[in-house]
Amino acid sequence: MTVPATSAVPRRAILAALESGRRRAAWPDPRAAGGWRVDPEVRAEILALFRDRTPASWEIGGLLGFRDRASLPLKELVGSGAGAAERTLPAEADTWRIVPGGTSIRSGVYLGRDVTILPPSFVNVGAWIGERTMVDSHVLVGSCAQVGAGVHLSAGAQIGGVLEPENARPVIVEDDAFIGAQCGLFDGVLVRRRAVLAAGVILTGTGRLYDVVRGEVRQGSADAPLEVPEEAVVIPGSRRLLGEFAEAHGLAATTALIVKYRDARTDARVALEQALR
Repeated sequence: MTVPATSAVPRRAILAALESGRRRAAWPDPRAAGGWRVDPEVRAEILALFRDRTPASWEIGGLLGFRDRASLPLKELVGSGAGAAERTLPAEADTWRIVPGGTSIRSGVYLGRDVTILPPSFVNVGAWIGERTMVDSHVLVGSCAQVGAGVHLSAGAQIGGVLEPENARPVIVEDDAFIGAQCGLFDGVLVRRRAVLAAGVILTGTGRLYDVVRGEVRQGSADAPLEVPEEAVVIPGSRRLLGEFAEAHGLAATTALIVKYRDARTDARVALEQALR
C-alpha cells in the first residue's frame, strides 16, 4: 500500500476508534428519543477526512488495484505480519468470514464476532455491524449505518448512510431483524428488533407505514424518522391515489404494510441455516 506522507496519522484517529467500537455514529440510550443517541461529531470527523483529496493506491496480491483518498484506506482484514507480535487486528477478526469475490470494506467499520459478508458487498466508513450478522451478496451498508446482532441482510439490500445524502440520524437496524432481498432503508429509518421486512420493501425516513393489524398509520418526519415496530412483519403494498386524473387512470402509489406480528411460523420461514454462518 502506498500512502503519501501528507496523510497525517492523527486525522485517522476517528477510524481506529470506530473500528474498535470505542466510538459510534449512534448508540443505544434509553434516555434518548427513540432509544438511540446520535454523535454528530463522528459524521463531522468523517467528512473532514473526505475533504482531504490526497490520493493513494492499493494493490492486493498483484491482481486487484484500487485508487481512493489516502485518508480513507481499506479496512485491514488480515494481520500485518505472520508473528503474533506483529498482529494489529482485534480478537474478533479470527471469527470473521469475508468470502472471496469482490467485497470492499472501508476503514472505520466495526465488525462484531462471527460476522459473515458474502460477495460482492460494500460497507462504508463508520458503519457498525453486530455479532453473528449475515451480510448477503450485493448488499450496501452505507456510511455510519448501525446494524445490530443476529441480523440478516438479504441479497441486494440497501442500507442508506448519513453522508449521501446528509442526514441527522443513520439508518438503524436492531438485533435479530430480517431484511429481505432488494429492500431499501433510507433517511434515518429505524427498524426495531426482530422485525421482518419482506423482499422489495422500501422505507424512507419521511415515509408512511400502514399497520393493518392495529389500524394505525405511522408517519416519519425529518426530525423523527419512520420507525418499524418490534416484531412487525412488513410487506410491499399500494394505496389508491385520489383525484379525478388518478382515478380515471386507476393509479396507485407504492407503500409498506404491516400485515402481522412475528410468530413461530415467521421464525421458521426466516431462520438461516446455522452452517451458513
